[in-house]
Amino acid sequence: MNLQELLNWRYTTKEFDTTKKITEADMAQVKNLLRMSPSSVNLQPWHFIVAETTEGKARIAKGTQGFFHFNEPKVTNASAVVLFCSKTDVDDAYFQHIADTDDQSGRFPNEEIKNGFLGAVKAFAGIHKYDLKDVQHWMEKQVYLNIGSFLLGVASLGIDATPMEGIDVKALDEEFGLREKGYTAIVAVSLGYRAESDFNTTDKTPKSRLAESEIITTI
Repeated sequence: MNLQELLNWRYTTKEFDTTKKITEADMAQVKNLLRMSPSSVNLQPWHFIVAETTEGKARIAKGTQGFFHFNEPKVTNASAVVLFCSKTDVDDAYFQHIADTDDQSGRFPNEEIKNGFLGAVKAFAGIHKYDLKDVQHWMEKQVYLNIGSFLLGVASLGIDATPMEGIDVKALDEEFGLREKGYTAIVAVSLGYRAESDFNTTDKTPKSRLAESEIITTI
């Protein structure tokens, strides 16, 4: 599919076909999508919990109890579920870890450039921590950048997805001990293949978007 066909094909899946499973090879590509997402100053302020087993999905489904019960089937019936988590803080040790990892990957031809990169990371993080006072929100926005590219990426593999903010993040933080590890749950994305009975498929419910003339100004 070309890009336009891909954009028209994907949608937020409401019902998964429980008989269809994502292959191991495709799951490897799914995990690579998570790793390769862009982030500001390559900060990568995230962690992902990937549930591929019945037991794993049941643990994530603990975040769909009570008020969010309507999302439980989208978790338990999916082939896999990804819980997107954001770091809650960053410090000099983490900045150094990023710089050292980049260095080992061959990104820096010399120590001067590495130190310049490290200085830039600290400067931008400092702006958000001390001036804008939104460092956690800044990191969460980067997780959403990852989610955006992830949804398009899995669609390119012919995999359907359901992003869900309708989850109990506190329950999931407790289930996986995230806060003690310096993370917090943000969004769950279920993956699999659309059921023929899904009412939201683009074959039954046409996509609707605001007109280009309304949302784009070309100068």
